[in-house]
Amino acid sequence: MVNVDRAQFFDRAQVMAYRVAALGLASRWRAKPADLPVLDLGVQEYTPGSAQVALAARTSADVDDDRLITVWAARGAPHLHRRSDLAALVKQLWPVSDADASARIKSGQIPSGMKLGVEAFRATASAFREVVRGPMPRGEVSTEVSKRVPRSLTYDCRSCEARHIAGNVWQHSGLAGGIEVQSRGRNAMLGPIPDAPPMPSENEGIDSLILGYLRFLGPATPLEVGKYLGSSTAEMKSVWPTDHLTEVSVDGRKAWLPADAAKTLKSPPRASGARFLPPMDALLQARDRDVLVPDRARQKEVWRVLGNPGALLLDGEIVGVWRAKAAGRKRLDLTVTPFDSFTAAHRKQIEKESTEVARARAFPDVTVTFD
Repeated sequence: MVNVDRAQFFDRAQVMAYRVAALGLASRWRAKPADLPVLDLGVQEYTPGSAQVALAARTSADVDDDRLITVWAARGAPHLHRRSDLAALVKQLWPVSDADASARIKSGQIPSGMKLGVEAFRATASAFREVVRGPMPRGEVSTEVSKRVPRSLTYDCRSCEARHIAGNVWQHSGLAGGIEVQSRGRNAMLGPIPDAPPMPSENEGIDSLILGYLRFLGPATPLEVGKYLGSSTAEMKSVWPTDHLTEVSVDGRKAWLPADAAKTLKSPPRASGARFLPPMDALLQARDRDVLVPDRARQKEVWRVLGNPGALLLDGEIVGVWRAKAAGRKRLDLTVTPFDSFTAAHRKQIEKESTEVARARAFPDVTVTFD
């Protein structure tokens, strides 16, 4: 039975402060990356080095940690996760039904392949395990996996005149296929996860996955969780862990939060100072963007169709965007575009924080330009 307290009314400011604190952005930790709470959710790598920037925004410790590994996880996107979490994560991310699987791999490239449902995941994951026995270029893996999956999961690629497996099913099946993302870009390499957990036969732990999203990015609804996982609202409603949740009202909108988190939402810690968040930082993964950035025009500056910038967090609010450009090997140039003007004190905070971006990207020097 759902735990309902109709007296629990919250506003946007409380929710924003709660999320910033839950994700480790209210104050900088000293913990090693794998010990940060945000690793329960995972840290997406949007561009090379962006995951390290996300870690540097949260801890003063070295951003390298051999307890972490990059795998295709939520939405099939590359994420840093703890190696010790993979055995549970692979079961949590396995589709809960054929409809769930079809929703996750929805693609105009493979309309017939989508109908395979869970079998599409199973066939692709099996092919990965057969093909990848050691480090291999991503292109070679794609070629060999494409030969081994049902033809309906592949399409004719005009640019390289070959038949390829569709990207959605390919990446969504990678973790179950025991695949580690070793590098990206032009020379992208994949490899087998050392002591990879076995391929699941069914989902186990979807409730934990949902609770994890809500603990960091709640209060939220099945709609937002479905979008986060690349699934559908209907599928998330069918597995919604009602018994572990509290229903609350956020500016008149019904949403849910883990029952033990409601007390923190009432009086969340307040953040101070600046943080450079990379594109697709965990905070930016919340699907109710009106909470993160209420102004719709500014939302378009943060979340673009292609080439997202980073977001600048100041005293717990997103106040602008930023981009980085390397000036040789020794200097990183950051360009900050504010939504509104900054005070001199705020500029000093931002300039001081820029050194954390340089640290994460291994540049000895950094400059900041305000647009």
